Amino acid sequence: MRCVVIAGSPDANPSFIHSTVKEDDFVICADKGYGYAVKAGINPDIIVGDFDSYKGEVSTDCKVIRLNPHKDDTDTLHCVNLGLEKGCDSFIILGALGGRLDHTYANLCTLLHILQHGAQGELLSERESVRLLLRGSYCFENMQGKTFSLFPFGCFETNVSYTGAEYPLTGYNLKSSYPLGVSNVFSSEKSEIKINDGIAILIINLSEDYI
Repeated sequence: MRCVVIAGSPDANPSFIHSTVKEDDFVICADKGYGYAVKAGINPDIIVGDFDSYKGEVSTDCKVIRLNPHKDDTDTLHCVNLGLEKGCDSFIILGALGGRLDHTYANLCTLLHILQHGAQGELLSERESVRLLLRGSYCFENMQGKTFSLFPFGCFETNVSYTGAEYPLTGYNLKSSYPLGVSNVFSSEKSEIKINDGIAILIINLSEDYI
């Protein structure tokens, strides 16, 4: 089951949210994210938050969980945990990029939380896709011409190999202190990124006009 979490970034696009959410998705809104869901014409399954950022009316047609503002987890992380409890094994988090840098970084940490609980997660906007990659091989098809960047995440270095990229690598140690992994390009209809050791953050530029 796929869980879509709609968060409250000021860069969120209701039109993109509408086109991304599928009928059989389990949808949870994090506070201000509910406002974007309303604009997108989406009725979520659950609304979660301390409602410090959303001040409008809340639907009575779905479950509402009101959180104490003085809490340890973010609204988005709480949404993810509800999805995990529901048995969801795939997460798309919308409205999670842009805005405050600390909130964006917290959402990146939430991706690692998802992986540690045996599920897959992605921060997604019309401009970018952000994932964390553990050790293993990852195939990317029909991405030719799109820019991607790869950096170590939560570690000093990550050993990687690329094929089907403008700048291929074989068993190379990307270091957190030197951003060599920025702005590579998928150069083949079928490309592969292999994480030989460590954890990496992969950022794919989905929009040609986003530089």
